Amino acid sequence: MLPVALTVAGSDSGGGAGIQADLKTFHQFGVYGTSAVTAVTAQNTLIVRQIQEIRPELVAAQIDAVAEDIGIDAAKTGMLWSAETIRTVAAAVKRHRIPNLVVDPVTIAKTGARLMREDAFAALKADLLPLAEFVTPNLPEAEMLSGMKITDAEGMREAARRTHALGPRRVVIKGGHVEGPNAVDLYYDGRDFQELKEVRIKTRSTHGTGCTFSAAIAAYLAHGLTPLDAVARAKEFLTAALRSAPDIGKGVGPLDHFHALRKA
Repeated sequence: MLPVALTVAGSDSGGGAGIQADLKTFHQFGVYGTSAVTAVTAQNTLIVRQIQEIRPELVAAQIDAVAEDIGIDAAKTGMLWSAETIRTVAAAVKRHRIPNLVVDPVTIAKTGARLMREDAFAALKADLLPLAEFVTPNLPEAEMLSGMKITDAEGMREAARRTHALGPRRVVIKGGHVEGPNAVDLYYDGRDFQELKEVRIKTRSTHGTGCTFSAAIAAYLAHGLTPLDAVARAKEFLTAALRSAPDIGKGVGPLDHFHALRKA
């Protein structure tokens, strides 16, 4: 049977991030993509113009509809605007025993717009992270989760330990914000650390990198890969998508989610 993955995230009218990026990514891995829309944004590569949150009860109804009929082999969360939405999603994950949950703790868009209310972050830590197979923060998000400033490799490891203590089974701190010739992500499963390195791609087209990475992890988990293999292959996919990113828009452009199809 075809694996099924669910994305619980916001809609990006520009198509580069959010559920649009997630569904494109699922498709590339032969995973049937389903969605629960948490917010509708009016945005492009330059700016987020408006945000309209979807009522939490409608978010829950979307998840229920998918889980009760189609089934879910893996899921990921992206933009969760409010504490009420986060608690609603957490309750649905418990209710349906949704496996392989990947939490991308989205707080700020590449264009600088806030994508989560300030009072929602506590709910993310308390209610959703304990249910997660993975949490995939970038460096600023890892600092928020761990409550510490990260200035070096040992600080990154300590932040991973503190984030793991919040309840997720595994932590991946993305190294895209750290200067250097390589983009180095740190994987931590509560016992061992693993550094995942890829050559840093210099491009302005980085919109949707976090969404794409977490969706790729979820897709690989839906296929039954081990967690470490899922992360390593997701990073390879993301690097290739950055390398061949199209020149779309006047600002922070999107990735190339279709590079594998053109090579086939």
